[in-house]
Amino acid sequence: MTTNSSKGSLITKKELRKVFTRSCTLDSAWNYERQQNLMYCYMMLPVLKKLYGNDKEKMSSAMQRHLEFMSCTPHIVTLLAGITAAMEEENVKDEHFDPSSISAVKTSLMGPMAGIGDSFFWGTLLTIAIGVGVSFSQQGSIIGPIAFFLIINIPGFLARFYCLKAGVRYGVRFFGDMSSSGIVENLTKAASILGLMVIGAMIASTVNITIPLEIGVSEASKPLQTYIDQIMPCLLPLLTFGIMYWLLGKNVKTTTILVFLIIISCIGTFFGIL
Repeated sequence: MTTNSSKGSLITKKELRKVFTRSCTLDSAWNYERQQNLMYCYMMLPVLKKLYGNDKEKMSSAMQRHLEFMSCTPHIVTLLAGITAAMEEENVKDEHFDPSSISAVKTSLMGPMAGIGDSFFWGTLLTIAIGVGVSFSQQGSIIGPIAFFLIINIPGFLARFYCLKAGVRYGVRFFGDMSSSGIVENLTKAASILGLMVIGAMIASTVNITIPLEIGVSEASKPLQTYIDQIMPCLLPLLTFGIMYWLLGKNVKTTTILVFLIIISCIGTFFGIL
């Protein structure tokens, strides 16, 4: 596995091999708060140790960056790992590099990557693998489970390998050629905007809060939710997200917020408010 980077590259084949093997554990410590963040940080540790060594302060900051929310298709997450590894290396080499751009680029890319990866691996390839495996298994053939295993895993491992190479190569070339042109700053700003747009879309599409109470007399009555939607669609999900974000900023534990939401939802449903 080669990096195809400049001669001064700090990241070697040894670190990239560890990133590749550790990418197979991405979903092994999945959690409801930040999903794949623990194992993504674990995957990046060989690169971070190589770049930051015994500098505890910089190492701590780098680990915090990679312990942020992460959600991506495991088979192609190495593309994102390669790009962020190249950015971490640029952060070491360039004292004027903005470390926050690493998180911005990662946040903006993982959503579209997950959409493409999930559609191909879980939506298409998995269906094909199940169809082939079941057809052979129904005939009592051992080829069934073997075919299923090979169809789903061979493309997956190939994708991990080549995505990692492409990620490192792309990241190094990009920042080597464009760091002095001002494009990096524009990309960081665009990535931040895109990340906020993705978060906004997720709120509107995944958070569902309605008020079934009706206002008016007999046949002229309409649900209160109708008037709220006329003021601003998805207003209640937005307010709920804002409150959750504010509570997290006050260092309220995620489990406390989840328990509070469950209690409020049960009470609201029981009395017909929500």
